[in-house]
Amino acid sequence: MQVSSSISEQSFRQVRDWLYQRSGIFLNDTKRSLVCGRLQKRMRELELASFEQYIRVLLNPAEQLEHELAVNILTTNETYFFREEKHFRFLEKVAAGHKTTTPAAPFQVWSAAASTGQEAYSVAMVLAQQFGGYQPWSVVGTDINTAVLCTARQAIYPIEASRKIPQDLLKAYALKGKGKDEGWFKFRPELCQKVSFEPLNLMEPKQFNYRFDLILLRNVLIYFELEDKQKIVRNVLKFLKPGGYLLVGHSESIHGYDDRLQQIQPACYRLKA
Repeated sequence: MQVSSSISEQSFRQVRDWLYQRSGIFLNDTKRSLVCGRLQKRMRELELASFEQYIRVLLNPAEQLEHELAVNILTTNETYFFREEKHFRFLEKVAAGHKTTTPAAPFQVWSAAASTGQEAYSVAMVLAQQFGGYQPWSVVGTDINTAVLCTARQAIYPIEASRKIPQDLLKAYALKGKGKDEGWFKFRPELCQKVSFEPLNLMEPKQFNYRFDLILLRNVLIYFELEDKQKIVRNVLKFLKPGGYLLVGHSESIHGYDDRLQQIQPACYRLKA
């Protein structure tokens, strides 16, 4: 079946508005060709010839599984291990201070846009190195894209993805594949037990039954309009302990979003006690 090779301005706006209502993510006009390319493959699978036909599926309340798949297709998930390395040096200092001042208290981290899990496992390796088995800690990763969370839960990655992981951490917390698994590596079960993943829309976060010592909200606010950025920051701050830390991407600024936030260093903020 011949699928439309281009998407009209009207159809693009309908898809853009649907995604915005569903997730809060706003696609500007420069994303038109991206939307066209990503949806064409799915339209072929459904044997739909036009974007108008696919949009009718998106607007059908009964098509919840397709709605979830469309969100997965349209959301961007660029990530790698130890991205923005200075943040992990900052995390080391925070964890070391926690270990000294509150040695019995658990240390909990939220990776709020976890994608395929590289950020969460990078955090986990740092915390495992800092706390060992002597102090409780955990990492929760969330994302609106359910497909990437499946990858994250598997904890299996191509060996070339390990290039940013310090060799001592890679040796301590990962297993290199052999035989049919050559070219891949997997994190050790004892590390994976400390990391969990679940779906979450940052515009409508669920209620956690505890607060976090540190939240990473990195390289996700760039996909939202200002009013929605501010809403997301307010949402995540509900689950940050007083005195806890919020980290955003180095290309992002949340200066002035909340008077309780004090900037400690670039892209690192502390919630005043």
